Amino acid sequence: MEHIVIIGNGISGVTTARHIRKLSDKKITIISAETEFFFSRTALMYVYMGHMKFEHTQPYENWFWKKNNIELKKGFVEKVNFEENQLIFSNGETMNYDKLVIATGSKPNKFGWPGQDLEAVMGMYHKQDLENLEKYAPNNKICKRAVIVGGGLIGIEMAEMLRSRDIPVTFLVRESSFWNGVLPAEESEMINKHIREHHIDLRLNCNLKEILSDKNGKARAVIVAETGEEIPCDVVGLTAGVSPNISFLKESGIELGRGVKVNRFLETNIKDIYAIGDCAEQHEAIDQRRPIEAVWYTGRMMGETLAQTICGNRTQYKPGHWFNSAKFLDLEYQTYGWVWAQPKENEARFYWEHKDGKKCIHINYDKNTYEFLGINTFGIRMRHEFFDSVLNKKQSVEYVLEHLADANFDPEFYQLHEKEIVAKFNTENKTNIQLKKKSWNRIFKLQA
Repeated sequence: MEHIVIIGNGISGVTTARHIRKLSDKKITIISAETEFFFSRTALMYVYMGHMKFEHTQPYENWFWKKNNIELKKGFVEKVNFEENQLIFSNGETMNYDKLVIATGSKPNKFGWPGQDLEAVMGMYHKQDLENLEKYAPNNKICKRAVIVGGGLIGIEMAEMLRSRDIPVTFLVRESSFWNGVLPAEESEMINKHIREHHIDLRLNCNLKEILSDKNGKARAVIVAETGEEIPCDVVGLTAGVSPNISFLKESGIELGRGVKVNRFLETNIKDIYAIGDCAEQHEAIDQRRPIEAVWYTGRMMGETLAQTICGNRTQYKPGHWFNSAKFLDLEYQTYGWVWAQPKENEARFYWEHKDGKKCIHINYDKNTYEFLGINTFGIRMRHEFFDSVLNKKQSVEYVLEHLADANFDPEFYQLHEKEIVAKFNTENKTNIQLKKKSWNRIFKLQA
């Protein structure tokens, strides 16, 4: 019986295993050094915040794996010997495979900062990080202040976690405005204000120089590179992005870049070895997507695609139109299509912001053809299927604005802003776009 071995029990690896099992009776083994059972990594923050217990983050009951004949192996793979189709574990054990799937995900970035490996210094990616946070920041008596280094999505989640226990947070962000490498200036400034309103000490244009140790090898303070200021703290969160977790593959013969190099079929340069998820790096550009995408839904899609290939139906990975969603504290963010931090030469932008500073939309379109290219929304939920259809059909920005109320996914009795948004676009562009009757009916019904 063909043996499929998957290294990594995150969303990518587990999805692959589940879909192989749906399609075949192959022997499947999932290896993980982190936890025995699959859990939702994005839910870790809610465990710390008291909204759920860790077992609630596990989508499947413990009996699921045995029932579906998927073997789980706890261990750390130290080396891959592709000539022998063999894995070597850190404890000296070995395991043979017929096909190997590398789904080892990411690890928090470290940049050689002095003190980066001290006690109470952690990322917020693994279950062990959650355990360390509980140990060193159980409350604001034990943890008088935390310092977070790095201004991405994981950083803002960690700040929210700590503030939920009333722990003071200083946030060191090297950029001049929060996440301005991704967000346009207007949205980035909105997030700056929102972070500060939540009593988080946001320091822009600040880099970490060093983490200082107490006599027991635990972090006691950080030094700011630009000013030399010493900030006392009990916890340091390193959230300056993530990188593929592939160091164990350096002498494997598998082609590596920043991640494991794969083609559109998720195949590596070595026969019967594949890579998916956060650790996979696409050889060829897919639309305008980054070669490595540390995103939950693309990891799941890669797993579904690869299962087809492994079961005899060689299938190309096609992620479709870019979309993503996140939360900045209590401010929800969605993006569909492409809205870069800076518009490209052929692009025009339309921006609307509510007077409360908590809601906005930013639409990107071709300034020559008026084709809709993408949208960012903050504080207003939109329907994925609407924008997927619009992008597939290459609809115009006018079409999107005419049907904007149909795209709105906010619950009943939420205030709708489509009339105001369209009026602003008309004023700025000297157009006379009208909301379609269906949209007007919906607004009338919800706001009557």
